[in-house]
Amino acid sequence: MSAGWAPRVIDGPELERDELLHPVINALRHAFRALRAGQAQTAPRTLLETGHEPPNQLLVSPAAWEQRGVAGLKITTLTPDNPSRGLPLIHGIVALVDLETGRVTALLEGGALTAVRTGAVAGLATQLCAPPDAGDLAIIGAGVQAHALLRTMAAVRPVRSVRLYSRTRERAEAFGEWIQARMDPRTAVVVCDDARTAVRDAEIICTATSTDSNAPLIEADWVAAGAHLNVIGGTHEDAVEVPPELLPTAFVVVEQQADALEEAGEVRAAIANGLIDTVHLHDLAALIEGEAAPKPGQTTLFRGVGLAIEDTAAAAAVYDTLGGAP
Repeated sequence: MSAGWAPRVIDGPELERDELLHPVINALRHAFRALRAGQAQTAPRTLLETGHEPPNQLLVSPAAWEQRGVAGLKITTLTPDNPSRGLPLIHGIVALVDLETGRVTALLEGGALTAVRTGAVAGLATQLCAPPDAGDLAIIGAGVQAHALLRTMAAVRPVRSVRLYSRTRERAEAFGEWIQARMDPRTAVVVCDDARTAVRDAEIICTATSTDSNAPLIEADWVAAGAHLNVIGGTHEDAVEVPPELLPTAFVVVEQQADALEEAGEVRAAIANGLIDTVHLHDLAALIEGEAAPKPGQTTLFRGVGLAIEDTAAAAAVYDTLGGAP
């Protein structure tokens, strides 16, 4: 090891601090603008698959935010059997790099950072799409990503009630207890027996599961008119959590159109079935710049797939907010 090389190590508990949420959301807002302006770039993600079906995945994802002077390299593993072992689906690490010197300034726990930036990008979409007073929340899923979505939704909207559904009821009940321990005691938390009960009449719906199926977890007619959906789960490019039939009448938001066409199951299915075409897809940057917006009362749907620039921006915001070098 070379003399003086001492990157800051930022672990999971540090990344769960609530004061990081708004700095990460703000960093993402600026990073998407920079990406659109050519002041940030991402390279193609490298994927290796091993094992049986569904395969274990090893992904390597680099990005550079040149305007900000940082780059990031993320190594991620997705192991579908892990939840049954009591382990997270996602493990990994993110290296934050100073572009001027090439020095690695921080190493961040990748699973926790993924949860933070995934929650934060959904939070950004919620800020841009959901009514300011939307507070009746439904969450499908009870894993790490679902916990991050709950934290972020509570940071950007006045959450009054939370309805939960998971295929494993014990996990949903544990999630409900976790929410009650950290939310305002006046917040109503209900664990539901089925997905329909959870999403019915909800103003904000978040789906965060490890489904590998092309059968949706909810039906289109369960979704209230004017609701906002954050759809971030699925283990491969053709997995879906919500029905593609929702997309033609919804205002559909994606991080970048090209990435959604490659990796978002609902988008791919809706286009393949002739339900929508690419003009229906609105990049987050267009909303940030005020170039696109939903109609009043229109159902909105954000379909995220996760971009390497989000990890880089989140890592930079976390590093700065926690005070930089050790």
